[in-house]
Amino acid sequence: MPTGAVEDLDLLIVGAGFAGMYAVHRLRGQGLRVRAYDGAYDVGGTWYWNRYPGARYDIESLEYSYSFSEELQQDWEWSRRFPEQPEMLAYARHVADRFDLRRDIAFATRITSVTFDEGDGRWLVTTDRGRRVRARFCVMATGCLSVPNVPDLPGADRFAGRILHTATWPASGSGSSAPAPRASSASRSSPRSRAT
Repeated sequence: MPTGAVEDLDLLIVGAGFAGMYAVHRLRGQGLRVRAYDGAYDVGGTWYWNRYPGARYDIESLEYSYSFSEELQQDWEWSRRFPEQPEMLAYARHVADRFDLRRDIAFATRITSVTFDEGDGRWLVTTDRGRRVRARFCVMATGCLSVPNVPDLPGADRFAGRILHTATWPASGSGSSAPAPRASSASRSSPRSRAT
C-alpha cells in the first residue's frame, strides 16, 4: 500500500500478544476487516520481550492456554505445569501459524498517533512507517506489561557497566529464537513501550 494511502478497517488492534492474537482471530471470524500492529518482530507480547533466564508463568499452563478451539487444545502438549518463556513463545507462534494470524498483523510497527474524527466517527491512526489507517474501532491489547518500569536509582547514570532490564533482555544466550529488539538493551538505551 502506498505511504500516502489510507487503509480502511473495521477494527485496529494495538498489540499482538495473547489478547491481540485472540482479537484478530475472533473478530476476523465475524467477517470484520482487522489488522493488529506490534513493535515486536513476531507474536507473543510479554513472552516475546521478557526472555531473561528463568522467566516462566506462575499459573498452570492449561489455565493460560486458549480454550476457544478444542482442536488447538488437543494438538498442543505442555511439557510442564508452569511453562518457561521459550515454551510460552513457542505456543504463541504455534497458535499464530495454526490460525494464519500473521497475515493480519503488522510487525516492527509502532503507532505514533491516534485521533478520533468526530465528523465520520472513526479513529485516524498513523504508524512509525508512515502508514495511515482509518478504523471504526480501536482495541488496545497492550496488556499491563507493555511499558517496562525502570526504577530511578541514585547513581545509575554514573554506572559504567552493562544495564539489563527483564523486558528488554537480549535474545542471545537466552534459549529464545526471537530476534533482538530494534533498540539495543545492552547499553544505556531507555526501554520503550513494547506493544505500540
